[in-house]
Amino acid sequence: MDKTSRKALKEQYHNRKVIGGVYCIKCSGKSGVWFRATTDIQGAKNRFQFSVSTDSCPEICMMAAWKESGASGFSFEIIEEIEKKETQTEREFFDDVNTLLELWLEKNRNPAP
Repeated sequence: MDKTSRKALKEQYHNRKVIGGVYCIKCSGKSGVWFRATTDIQGAKNRFQFSVSTDSCPEICMMAAWKESGASGFSFEIIEEIEKKETQTEREFFDDVNTLLELWLEKNRNPAP
């Protein structure tokens, strides 16, 4: 790869839209739902798909349900996405994503009637 194409790829990477948010992993066999936050929603989805394709449980806390239901019993669902603003630092974006997770966790602890 020559220097100009490498430089163009680097610039394209740095100028990309950064999308974070809240997602959940659901187990259909057991009524398990795990909410998570990430500053890279596509990366989280890719990791989940890789776990399913290799039949390797994505997190230890899901292991019992994973063994019982298998990889095909799990699904990945994006709950809410937010885009990192140009003026935000990585830390500010991380804090915003985690605040969003807290709101979703609270909402699911006390579902509306």
